[in-house]
Formats: sequence, structure tokens, C-alpha cells
Amino acid sequence: MINMPYRFNFDLSNVSKSFFKEVARVAGEKDVHKKLGKRARELAAKLKIEQATGLDITDALVLLEDMVDIQVKNLSHRDRFQKAGKKVLLLPHCARKFMDNRCKARFDKSIPSYICAHCSEDCLISYATKLAQKKGYDVCVIPGGSCVEKILSNNNYDGVLGVACTEELRLGGMFLEKVGIAGQALPLLKNGCANTKFNLKSLSALM
Repeated sequence: MINMPYRFNFDLSNVSKSFFKEVARVAGEKDVHKKLGKRARELAAKLKIEQATGLDITDALVLLEDMVDIQVKNLSHRDRFQKAGKKVLLLPHCARKFMDNRCKARFDKSIPSYICAHCSEDCLISYATKLAQKKGYDVCVIPGGSCVEKILSNNNYDGVLGVACTEELRLGGMFLEKVGIAGQALPLLKNGCANTKFNLKSLSALM
């Protein structure tokens, strides 16, 4: 059984882009997302986060806090990431169009990563892989965060761009800071064990 980073599922793929812009704006308000009780609930009400996410207030605040943390860290590491030499894009294998034998990706355990075969024209992973490789990135399509340490230990990457659930990105960011590698992160818009989603335009903007 696959352990989910969150105990709840979410789908933000149909949420207005203005919601994410407002989250980014809130990131500039020092620690406002970490204030408990009334202030946190006032913030959630202001952003209409329950309506936007379909989550109850407790789960919505957890998701909001992680999203803001990611925005803050992206901004703080942005300059160093842009100046980094060798970069890798880490993609979640759960965003593949198919999770069965219709997907022709081959898993190379020595990396460890799925090697995209570009078998489906409308597959997010195929699009993202082509985009990143054109920009000079290595690409790894990984089954979980446990693969990251091995990938980084086998390569001298200066920058890492990761796409994952916000909780995994938060933990991954802590690891990158520990080893001194510049990172950028793109949260999934829809989580789960299959058919997860992320925004390709947002990914391109982070590269």
C-alpha cells in the first residue's frame, strides 16, 4: 500500500488562478499563515479557502500553510537556482496518463527513475519531460520521495526542481537546504495515487 502524504485528497485543478496569486501575496505577510486560532480562521475566510478547495477548515489550513511555505522558499532560493549549472527535474510517476501496462515507461532502478517513452501525446509527464530536456534539464520520474537522496548522491546537481504533493515538497525542501542544493517546487493541483495533476505553464515559469 502507498502511504499518502496527506490523510485527505484534494483537487485544485479547477480553482481560479487568482486564488494562487492571493496565496503568493499572503506569503509576503510574515508568518501570518502560522498564527493559530482566530487569525488563521480569518485568513481562511478571507481567501474563501473552504469554498475553493472543498476541504474542511482544518485540512484547508494545513494545505494553505504548506503552500505558503513553498512560495516563501521558492522566492528565497530563486536567484541561486537561476544561477545553478546542472539541474534536474523530479516528476511524480502518479501523474502519468496510465498507471498500468499501457504506459511504456521503463523503470531503471539504478537511477532510480521511470524513463518516459512518450507513448501518449496527452500525458503530463511526456509534456513536462520534453519541456525540461529542451531547457537542458535531466529528468527523473520517481515513485516516491525516498528516491531523491539516491538520485542526488549519484549526480552533482546544482539545482533541483520538484513537482509533488505540498507535504513532500516541504520535506524535500528541508533536505535540499541540508545538503546545500538550490531548489524550486511546484505543488500538485490534484493529489492521490494516480491521475494527479500539475500546471505546465507554472512549471515552465519556474525553469
